[in-house]
Amino acid sequence: MHRPLFLHILSALETHDSYFVQKRDVAGKIGLSSLQKVTAAMRMFAYGVSADSVDDYVRIGESTTIESLDRFTKAIVANFSDEYLRSPTKEDTTRLLAIGEQWGFPRMLGSIDCMHWTWKNCPIAYHGMYTGHIHTP
Repeated sequence: MHRPLFLHILSALETHDSYFVQKRDVAGKIGLSSLQKVTAAMRMFAYGVSADSVDDYVRIGESTTIESLDRFTKAIVANFSDEYLRSPTKEDTTRLLAIGEQWGFPRMLGSIDCMHWTWKNCPIAYHGMYTGHIHTP
C-alpha cells in the first residue's frame, strides 16, 4: 500500500473514532499509537492471521488487536462506504474498462487473480502464507 493512501486512511480513522488517537493512561504512560492499531488490523485482513500472531510484528496484545479490528472495520464502513463500498456506476465501469485496455487487458473489469500461478522461487518462510488451493506456493 502506498504511504499517502495509508496515511489518508489513518487520518480518517483518527477523525472518526478517538480510540485510534494516541493517549496517555491514568499513570501518564503513553498508550499505543494509531499506527500500531491500524497496522495490526490491516495485517489481520491482508494475511488472514490470528490476533496473537500480530503481536510479534506490531508489539500489541491480542485483546487490543481484536478491538482494533472491530473498530477499524466499523470506521472504514462509516467513512468510505458511500464512495467505495457500492455498486459501480456506468461511468465507473467505462473508466475501469479504459484502464484495462490501456494496460493490455481489453474487456477486463477488476484485477488479475494470480493465485493459480505457481511461485517457483517462493522463500520457505512464505510457503504457508502464499499457498493456494492446490497447496503449492
